[in-house]
Amino acid sequence: MSTEAVDRRVRRTRKQLRECLVTLLKQKKVQDITVRELTELADLNRGTFYLHYKDVFDLLEKTESELLDDFNQLVMKHDAEDLKKHPYGIFVEIYTLAYDNADLVEILLGENGDLNFMNRLKQLIRDKCLHDWMEVFRTGNPAIFDAYFSFIVSGCVGLVQYWLKTGMKETPGQLAKLTEQVIRKGIGVLDTDPFAKV
Repeated sequence: MSTEAVDRRVRRTRKQLRECLVTLLKQKKVQDITVRELTELADLNRGTFYLHYKDVFDLLEKTESELLDDFNQLVMKHDAEDLKKHPYGIFVEIYTLAYDNADLVEILLGENGDLNFMNRLKQLIRDKCLHDWMEVFRTGNPAIFDAYFSFIVSGCVGLVQYWLKTGMKETPGQLAKLTEQVIRKGIGVLDTDPFAKV
């Protein structure tokens, strides 16, 4: 069998296990999920599972890491000027990533979500903000930057949670437009309806 065929099979197996993990996480907490029920749902044997992961927690951690890696690649390709001149483009990509991974994101940001994931996400955004984006919002006062950073990150996470909870009726573009307007002008002075068709 060719290396490409093996790689494709490995990717398919891991994808299947991730999808089954998400299905089970909708019903119960990660500590209540067994390898046996996960592999039965995926129609795989336990030996196959252990070729890829140590346990269910390892599967969840690697799934989270893949999502964070995708997010990091997306954010790192933008510089301070992008945030200053074209924040819509950055946020539409962020919300599209959330849309494409809605089942997983809903679980990770939900009531039984993983606090570790949230902290890793915030740290990733903070690192980017400190390296590049801080110059856009430079105030000379680090405490003001920290407060602004907390407000923006919590606001974006809250917006994604709202979006998931209400059935994702808006497009990633509509959420990006709202985010851009709030960052630039604040909620009280929205000049257009951000949820109008983009």
